[in-house]
Amino acid sequence: YVVNRKKVRIMAYDPRRPHAGRYLDGLPRGPMARMLLRRIEQDALKLCRALGYDLNSVEFAVEGGIPYAIDFMNPVPDADLHSVGDANFEWIVEQVAEMAIAKARRAPQTPEALAWPLLGTAEPEGRPKTSLEKRRSRESARKDGTLDARLPKIGNRDQVENA
Repeated sequence: YVVNRKKVRIMAYDPRRPHAGRYLDGLPRGPMARMLLRRIEQDALKLCRALGYDLNSVEFAVEGGIPYAIDFMNPVPDADLHSVGDANFEWIVEQVAEMAIAKARRAPQTPEALAWPLLGTAEPEGRPKTSLEKRRSRESARKDGTLDARLPKIGNRDQVENA
């Protein structure tokens, strides 16, 4: 798992085992294993940062001591207790909860009333224009010549205006 583009949980996995036992307890040990795990951690972080994923599972296959990213676009990773086991489940739940709380605390204040402008058709107060107001605005733009600047550059003007 990679959470918040900062934290990594490496889980050993054996696809030949039954579903509930594929995630193995513990990781390889020794100097070569430490170097491999560090490389996997760094590569997982690079991938998630490049993709812009705050949550992801990144799978690597290792051959000859070289990790190859084989599946790294999982922004909704498997986090089922029965699939990943107790320790991995507890870790992912805790990390995602911490990330969500931190993001909520940093979020900008939400205005009391949301009024989304509709592609430049909103009044200064933020209230969307009615169909009648939009039509009058187009008619006014035709009269003063500003409509031409707003028209797409396709076909001739009569075709676009009559569409």
